[in-house]
Amino acid sequence: MDEIKEKWNVLEWRNIYRGVLMGVSNIIPGVSAGTIALVLGIYDQLIVSISDFFSAKWRQTLGFLVPLGIGIVGAIVAFGGLITWLLTNHEQPTQFFFLGLIIGVIPLLFKQSDMKEKFTIAHYSVLGVTGILIGFLGFMNPDAAAVVHELTLLNGVWFFVAGWIASMSLLLPGISGALVLILFGVYYTAMSAISTLDFAVISVIGAGVVVGFVVSSKFIKYLLNHFPYMTYAAIIGLLLGSLIIVYPGFSAGPAAIFPSIITFIAGTATAILLGARNTNV
Repeated sequence: MDEIKEKWNVLEWRNIYRGVLMGVSNIIPGVSAGTIALVLGIYDQLIVSISDFFSAKWRQTLGFLVPLGIGIVGAIVAFGGLITWLLTNHEQPTQFFFLGLIIGVIPLLFKQSDMKEKFTIAHYSVLGVTGILIGFLGFMNPDAAAVVHELTLLNGVWFFVAGWIASMSLLLPGISGALVLILFGVYYTAMSAISTLDFAVISVIGAGVVVGFVVSSKFIKYLLNHFPYMTYAAIIGLLLGSLIIVYPGFSAGPAAIFPSIITFIAGTATAILLGARNTNV
């Protein structure tokens, strides 16, 4: 009993609120949960923990991952409808908040990567190419509005692959899981499955996410350990490219502009303050 209590106390309960922020971001097209992890100062620990969870060290990761997972899953279930409503009725201010959040975290990445001292022409080339490739996604407008209600072998495989690729949004800042699902034509089906508790569709997409975690986390951990500056260059490029995806444009009139300016300032300030706080912890 004492051992159980000790393990229970080891759980990092503040990761629940971190998970909530990551979960909310992951259901917004263009916004990456990995970006939120960077803002919160837990990105490196997240990659290591997910990678180690699928190894003999899995028990050591539970204190970090269990509360984080509770927050992420809880936020997706609880706020899926709210986020859909905000994006439908107040898209511009909502997107400008996340635009500010991304811009606010970029200076922190410049500092962490020691960009001025360590980056060479090769690093800047990777940064530029990555940013351009991600930015091109912003000009793609696939028809993902159709909702699939009947699960078949063919669309089941497609959902699994979409979940696999979308799982990288938790691991790579700048890549949005929701955007990946849109590009695969699965986003509205996934949101409908969450709201109606369609466990068949949720299970297939979720299985893809889990498999994606196993493969991607170990690969990214390897890159961070062996090519840290090149990896940081790619991450910065991902974030810069995602600005094009998140930017919603400006609607005329003070009723649209003023709230967007306020949310943009709030997003930027949130990223800077949280980044500074978590860097000093």
